[in-house]
Amino acid sequence: MDPLQARIADRLAATIHPEVAAFGQALAHEAGAMAVLFYGSNLRTGSLEGVLDFYVLLPGPQQERIWPRVSYHERASSTGETLRAKVATMSLARFAEAAEGSRMDTTIWARFVQPSGLVWARDDAARQAVIDAIGSAAKTAAQLAAALGPAQGEAQDYWRALFRATYKAEFRVEKAGREDSILSVNAAHFEGLFPLALSAAGFAYTEQDGTIEPQLSDGERARIMTWWKWRRRMGKPLNVVRLVKASATFEGAARYAAWKIERHTGVPVEVTDFREKHPLLAAPAVMLDVWRKREK
Repeated sequence: MDPLQARIADRLAATIHPEVAAFGQALAHEAGAMAVLFYGSNLRTGSLEGVLDFYVLLPGPQQERIWPRVSYHERASSTGETLRAKVATMSLARFAEAAEGSRMDTTIWARFVQPSGLVWARDDAARQAVIDAIGSAAKTAAQLAAALGPAQGEAQDYWRALFRATYKAEFRVEKAGREDSILSVNAAHFEGLFPLALSAAGFAYTEQDGTIEPQLSDGERARIMTWWKWRRRMGKPLNVVRLVKASATFEGAARYAAWKIERHTGVPVEVTDFREKHPLLAAPAVMLDVWRKREK
């Protein structure tokens, strides 16, 4: 392994709560997966509260044109508590393509340059494929960060420029300063990552007293910015298409919505067969029922 791959392998192997690992393994076996990644705030905190976030990566070519497929799952913990998870499913091959920036998608490399844990891999080959893909995500992100950031600055200046640009392109509603909170709560993850990923991507840089100066030629910068221009333009349309698809194909949407409503309102929602099969059609009646119960 090169230094970037070694670092990623070490981070992916970080200790994960046993209940999360068991959940991920169950998802893997159910789907016939190559690997399962765990990410999100629960990875950092170790909490089992809320909704756990997984990516399930399948063998073979990508079957769906609009990916990933999203589903909601519940599982009893060893102590009888209900664990909840939102699961994104796609092929490992497409995940790797998206991570290296060869697709119009921005979500994979922008998401997985941030911390994640490999909770399950079918074998060493699958584990290495995931390491390679996460390495590609870091290199893709670092190149764009270098082009978007200042001529010279601290590593955080480049990551900050990257996340501001990708949030804006992805049709995501984030509070101002969201990029700062990502960098601060994941400081150990990002420490030293920018120059390492930049070097692995084949770009030289100088560094002195924490100030980094990427050595991008005018031609290299122009190439990267042209690459980004098309992805920035397609970011919002792609995300809208995915939201529309998810609204119709989100497996377990009714159970997920019922849990969210009860958590935020305190009103339990019965998940009937009709509501499970037709969550959008059932939504108005559900909200009216919740409103009436809260008014009592």
